[in-house]
Amino acid sequence: MAYQTINGVRVWGAPDEGALSQARTCAETGNVVQALLMADHHKGYSQPIGGVVVYDGQISPSGVGYDIGCGNKAVRTSLHVDDIKHQLPAIMDEIARRVSFGMGRVNKDKVDHELFDDPDWAVYAAIGEQEHDKLKALAREQLGTVGSGNHYVDLFEEPKTGRIWIGNHFGSRGFGHKTASGFMNLAVGRAFFGKSPGEKMEQPPILLDLSSELGDMYYRAMKLAGRYAYAGRDYVIDEVLSILGAAADMDVHNHHNYAWKEKHNGKEAVVVRKGATPSAPGQVGFIGGSMGDISVIVRGKDTAENREAYYSTVHGAGRIMSRTQAAGKMNWKTRKRMGGEISTRRMEDAIRAFGVELRGAGTDESPFVYRKLQDVLDAHAETIEVMHVLKPIGVCMAGADEFDPYKD
Repeated sequence: MAYQTINGVRVWGAPDEGALSQARTCAETGNVVQALLMADHHKGYSQPIGGVVVYDGQISPSGVGYDIGCGNKAVRTSLHVDDIKHQLPAIMDEIARRVSFGMGRVNKDKVDHELFDDPDWAVYAAIGEQEHDKLKALAREQLGTVGSGNHYVDLFEEPKTGRIWIGNHFGSRGFGHKTASGFMNLAVGRAFFGKSPGEKMEQPPILLDLSSELGDMYYRAMKLAGRYAYAGRDYVIDEVLSILGAAADMDVHNHHNYAWKEKHNGKEAVVVRKGATPSAPGQVGFIGGSMGDISVIVRGKDTAENREAYYSTVHGAGRIMSRTQAAGKMNWKTRKRMGGEISTRRMEDAIRAFGVELRGAGTDESPFVYRKLQDVLDAHAETIEVMHVLKPIGVCMAGADEFDPYKD
């Protein structure tokens, strides 16, 4: 097997001690069947990113995390690279103009969607009228916006065929963030919109029994936030298809911050994946690399190792440098950063050499802060197969110093 077991945690790739410590804490808290670390793992809040925890009858709002339903969508278009290469700068300008990144909304047309009539909004009404109305208003305001952090809209070339793909990465925005913090507050006896007392990254996971009223409410709210994330990614992909004047003949769509009810080893289980992509046999997923690296479309294998991974794999390359280490500490009064290891010039030179037309982004998202995607894919070679390799030719993200409390 390609993984090793360390203190009961199944670990793919080189172990990160901080993430491993968090995974051990998760493994020792609650009705845990198995804890795992994918090869792109690193520290997160409570449950590590790239971490998977399998529970018997429990769900973890802190494990799913603040960006409920964060995930990827990719579509293969009818275009080839020769169709757009001379217009690529103008296309990327138009994507940056029409798609909303960061906190604001450049496209003032509110996105209506059938999910606003979803019966699971009753969960918030049961908590309180104020909570329901505020969250629904926020959800309406932000549907179809991408946010900041590591969230993006990319154009890819598939080198093997020359076909153009579109990909994006973001989640449930402020609606998901406030849902997560609200239920974590309720779980420890605070008001839904109460101010958290400064949770720490090393905090043990917050757990809810699925059979409890609060556990059932969270599960329903999480599913609604997941549907919201899907709707947002669908909208943004459709906007880019419209800009390109193209149609799609293949689409791949998946969450990687979510909890699923699944059957493993003949028993029902709740699989909480934070920064981990589902990889059941035959299941197709989109895994993004950095702006200076490949991304891939993968398919889960029917192997013993994939079963032992609880049908989970990486969601990206995984950070090896923190945002502050890369970009420096931000002084919001002067709007200047100090002490970063990666300069803007160094990032821009690397992106230009890789052949990417870049809009937005800061040095905290430069290729230097991530592992090489192929390295983490190699660690999971017995669990997934690569179907399509994609090379970014256009990357659009929020501005370098765009503040957004909902970024992951």
